[in-house]
Amino acid sequence: MESSNNMGDMPVFYVGQHESKRSVPVSEHVLQQAQDCNYDMLTTPITTSHFHSRVLTLLSSYQAEIEAGTPGSDLPMPLLLAVTSPWIDLASPDPVIASLSLQVFNQEIAYAAFCGVGNVIIQGPSLHSIYSGQGLPQYARAIQEALDVGPYLNLQVLLPMTGDPSWDDSSAVMGHLGPFARSEYLQVGAEEQRHEEKPTLSLPRHLPAVSLQSRWCSEPLRLLVLPGSSFLENKLGYPVLSKPNQAFIARCMRLKTPPWLLLSDVGPIPGLNDPDSLVPVADGYLSASAAADAGDIQSPSPTPAEAGRQQHQKHTSKIKNDPTPHLSYIRYLQRNQPPKSLIERFGSGYQDYLQSPLQPLTDNLESITYEVFEKDPIKYEWYERAIAHALRDWKAQDKSASSTSGAVVVAVVGAGRGPLVTRTLRASETTGVAIEAWAVEKNPNAYVLLQRHNEDTWKRQVTVVKSDMRAWKGPHREDGTYGKVDILVSELLGSFADNELSPECLDGVQHVLNPEHGISIPSSYTAHLTPIAAPRLHTDIIHRLPSDPQAFDLPYVVMLHAIDFLSTKAAPPAPPQDLSQQTKSRRKTCPPLTTRNNLSRMSSRPGNSRIRFPRNPRAIAPPPRGQRRRRRWGSDRRGWRERAQCALLADAVPVPAQWGKVELSTNPVTMESKSKDMISWFPIFFPLKTPMYLPDGAEVEVSMWRQTDDRKVWYEWLVEAFVELGGRRVRLGISEMHSSKKSGCLM
Repeated sequence: MESSNNMGDMPVFYVGQHESKRSVPVSEHVLQQAQDCNYDMLTTPITTSHFHSRVLTLLSSYQAEIEAGTPGSDLPMPLLLAVTSPWIDLASPDPVIASLSLQVFNQEIAYAAFCGVGNVIIQGPSLHSIYSGQGLPQYARAIQEALDVGPYLNLQVLLPMTGDPSWDDSSAVMGHLGPFARSEYLQVGAEEQRHEEKPTLSLPRHLPAVSLQSRWCSEPLRLLVLPGSSFLENKLGYPVLSKPNQAFIARCMRLKTPPWLLLSDVGPIPGLNDPDSLVPVADGYLSASAAADAGDIQSPSPTPAEAGRQQHQKHTSKIKNDPTPHLSYIRYLQRNQPPKSLIERFGSGYQDYLQSPLQPLTDNLESITYEVFEKDPIKYEWYERAIAHALRDWKAQDKSASSTSGAVVVAVVGAGRGPLVTRTLRASETTGVAIEAWAVEKNPNAYVLLQRHNEDTWKRQVTVVKSDMRAWKGPHREDGTYGKVDILVSELLGSFADNELSPECLDGVQHVLNPEHGISIPSSYTAHLTPIAAPRLHTDIIHRLPSDPQAFDLPYVVMLHAIDFLSTKAAPPAPPQDLSQQTKSRRKTCPPLTTRNNLSRMSSRPGNSRIRFPRNPRAIAPPPRGQRRRRRWGSDRRGWRERAQCALLADAVPVPAQWGKVELSTNPVTMESKSKDMISWFPIFFPLKTPMYLPDGAEVEVSMWRQTDDRKVWYEWLVEAFVELGGRRVRLGISEMHSSKKSGCLM
């Protein structure tokens, strides 16, 4: 079925064509013909077969150096992807082969840079080098040297998605240098069954586990190579992709920077022999039968029946007049991508974009900042439900109100531009419970706007007060005294529940709450912590270091997208902490992450938690100053990890269950069921200066401190990695102590 989506709401597919056996450089005619067929780009070899022959001749005579080869092309290449020679072996253990390969490679890189090529595809190291680890440092050094030779080139290393030996076809490449390595340099031994992954993929017919797919999606992918062998045939003989492959492509095309697609060995560019022939454009308008799925086929290579249908496919293609069926199918997928969700549409441009947390306590926010929050379609609706539940409960229990008129006193503290005030008035109207509304806001500019709303929209039903909530004495009465508030409403939750200093703010306004049966909305909130792999974010912070040396000592608010969770076992939701006991003044202890509605002062419990949690995510509450909270996770058994970072997610509960539970959540485990499509709070990201290497089954232990010196609040964090060997718990590594003190939130 054709999609009716707006084309502007669809991801753009940039599709190229690659022939692994192409030995002749692409001409202007070939490039034009490819464009006429609706290809966006082509690959071209940098050198010719004549150059390859000369190298083999020199190798046979053991000459150490090579002369300059015949260059491939002098065309301008804005639409071309250069491909280095597939027959070299940069990771060879034989120094002669390695040296010869490096010289060829550097000459190709230099010539590609001279021709103005923007992107160069490089064959990755052999699977033997990956498995054994031998040659990988040598290969990495060659890539580093190439970046010096062509500093403006984008080098894209081509590797398989999995360690399938069928991908390693170096022996099938005519004249490959690998087999010429001398026996004394070859080590034969057991191969390790794990390998490091690099960020350019060749998709197999059958994808690996979803966990490994997620790992790849966290990498900065630039190209997805779709070999002809990854396609299946449907009942009509048309080439199609399996449903898992379709889903993976759709996921990749939702990334902030979608990868290009490269069709490999799916047939030559049509019409090259007859320049006057009319070639149909692959526009993606296929019938339902032509694009129908092929079903579940488990064979790793074409069966005899599949092979027999290949001739039928060619015949069918001719009948349907489609000389590029693979490209037509990819364009069909492009036209029928699922529509973007509400969060994806709102988050366009915010994905993986690092932002410093807001400081509304010390900074006066701009109108545009308030406007972004007010676009949330869920949060304010849920707040209205919570307030309505509280008002109905108040009426049902016949509670006494704090006003002289008998109306329930409701105060919105930190009112901003007034969206919660509007929702409060609406809840009063729908429940039939009379209220006395107050709006408290310290921002002088927002205060002016609140006064206008009160005149034009709220019909003077609200008393607007310009004051820091901590200094507000409560509703002012005619006799000069100050009353109490029955329902206190705020939205100072932040990304880590307390990173915007909501405990400090709410603690300072608790004295106005009715001590007998006052209600705080939200009544409680809980923060969650989980370790993640985030290579893109780590690279982004590295780029910030020249202008901001403290870049790795800051937590960031970010709409996490291209990440991978390191521990994904299911966990039951953690209940908010019961903090019904009073302790010392908040100024002498760090506030907790949970507030209760009846307290005149927020409280915290001391302690040093050292519980092992092999689940994700887990609740964590900052301890009193000078102590720490510790949580542990077990990493999934799904391949070696080369990077580990730490992200913190908030899970907020605005009202208790007795009023009809209303919950807001940014926790990925519970967000779908509690507050789907909520966009107000992005998670907070705590980076590590040096990524940690985590093998299968390793334990990650995170220690968090929330510190204060009575002037500002900051976080400190440290990560440790452990593994169990011979019944002993051995530390693999420990991160530096990170501290955001220099950029702490001022009180």
